[in-house]
Amino acid sequence: MALVGATLRTGSDMAEVLLFHHAQGQTTGFHAFADELRRAGHTVHTPDLFDGRTFDSIDAGMAYAEEIGFPGEVIERGVRAAEVLPAELVYAGFSLGVLPAQKLAQTRAGARGALLFYSCVPTSAFGSAWPAGVPVQIHGMDADPIFVDEGDIDAARAIVESAADAELFLYPGDQHYFADSSLPSYRAGAAELLRKRVLEFLATR
Repeated sequence: MALVGATLRTGSDMAEVLLFHHAQGQTTGFHAFADELRRAGHTVHTPDLFDGRTFDSIDAGMAYAEEIGFPGEVIERGVRAAEVLPAELVYAGFSLGVLPAQKLAQTRAGARGALLFYSCVPTSAFGSAWPAGVPVQIHGMDADPIFVDEGDIDAARAIVESAADAELFLYPGDQHYFADSSLPSYRAGAAELLRKRVLEFLATR
């Protein structure tokens, strides 16, 4: 499982990010998002949880995740990726990638923040409340049937209510992967606002 990073951390306004992909794998849109953060000067590591596989649909990607071991093995691959990196990271994930990102943000000492895109699980999934001193942003569409109907929005609201520095951003629409520029679900306006908010968040980490 290769790690890909870019740009050295050169100042206090630069963050180091561990970014996990969604169930369709490391799409060109996923890489484009990581590169935008790099162009802003941040270091971004993008471990491939799927060993180079990409998929044409969420269902196909989730079938592969089940094959390799979902959620347990998927989360553990993310945890193992973090072991070779510094503790002072911002953990970020898209949908399926939220699971390792949220676990690491809640359980690995030194976390500088968390960015949870399209998904969120209750803090009890990882055995504790949201950790003090770890800011978090959660992003999703307000009519996305996965985010809304499967309980993610409720988990997100619970974190916002209980954590000192937590924000939930809801965007109008019903798409799940709305910030992946390589997929039909992409919504440019919402994606641009998401990127702006993410870069503002990272500038303070």
